[in-house]
Amino acid sequence: MRPLDGTGEAEPPESGLPLTDHAPPDASEEPAAAEAEETPGPRRGWLCCSSPCAQPEAKKKAPCPGLGLFYTLLSAFFFSVGSLFVKKVQDVHAVEISAFRCVFQMLVIIPCLIYRKTGFIGPKGQRIFLVLRGVLGSTAMILVYYAFQSTSLTDTIVITFSCSVFTTILACIFLKEKYSAWDALFTAFTVTGVVLIVRPPFLFGSSTAGMDANYSVHLQGTFAALGHALFAAMTLVILRKMGKSVDYFLSIWYYVILGLVESIIVLFVLGEWSLPYCGLDRLFLILIGLSGLGGQVFITKAVQIEKAGPVALMRTMDVVFAFIFQIVFFNDVPTWWTVGGALCVVASSAGAAIRKWCQTSK
Repeated sequence: MRPLDGTGEAEPPESGLPLTDHAPPDASEEPAAAEAEETPGPRRGWLCCSSPCAQPEAKKKAPCPGLGLFYTLLSAFFFSVGSLFVKKVQDVHAVEISAFRCVFQMLVIIPCLIYRKTGFIGPKGQRIFLVLRGVLGSTAMILVYYAFQSTSLTDTIVITFSCSVFTTILACIFLKEKYSAWDALFTAFTVTGVVLIVRPPFLFGSSTAGMDANYSVHLQGTFAALGHALFAAMTLVILRKMGKSVDYFLSIWYYVILGLVESIIVLFVLGEWSLPYCGLDRLFLILIGLSGLGGQVFITKAVQIEKAGPVALMRTMDVVFAFIFQIVFFNDVPTWWTVGGALCVVASSAGAAIRKWCQTSK
């Protein structure tokens, strides 16, 4: 699970992936007009001489088999590309990148809210949850951007997939959802994978060959990625608590407006606010916003026409893209420890998705 921007991305999302709980209606199916025109209607009988018989409604096109999975693959690609651009930005702080992304998404969300006539405040009983969603979600976004700048692309993306484990535990505590033996097994796999990636010295001794030259910076990035997973999980639990009582775009509105406020405050405290000097960095900032928006659109389309289980499985392609990008663009071949950790975390996420898929298919 990439960093739910974590979306939150992606974030819901926060990626994951409650970002698609309230997708726009009627977005995935269109009337098959061409077929309706070619198919002759029923002939009029003698009882219909004064008015035509009611024509049968045109059938709607069935989604192409595998189209939802293809949309999920495109979503994973766009989110991974956004992560790559964050990693490539040189002279812009992670918090400032978050601020620029919030501004970009705000320009998209405001017209959507006006069109849907949902308002900008939300239902009275849900405002506290919307504020929490905005603060926690934007904090998760800042942490994952800091992790991308502090440690490798693959390590960050793999660790963010532990969000599903945190979500299960928090849902058990706050929403009284059942925590089964399978959940405990998936948690053990995820913890093992994270340990293999972090390789703490008290377990692995001084054997740190192939790791970042500055282990403390690598460790800071690792904890930032774990923090992102935790805050993204809190965001998912809050979204699940609100259910469908709040419009999806309103939820994102709180996310971007509070994220912008939080980013500005943090930047002034740190004294890091500055416009990017390099034209390439400015281009990367625009591409980060575009790729994040593209990922959101495709993951929304995917869950409209495909079951959540296969979509969650295909989202693990984030890890594959991360490995490819790290090797191609940074000439950094992941160690076998990282590969082993990635396999453990992906197995945990895939197992949880398959189990959920089987339960919903009964």
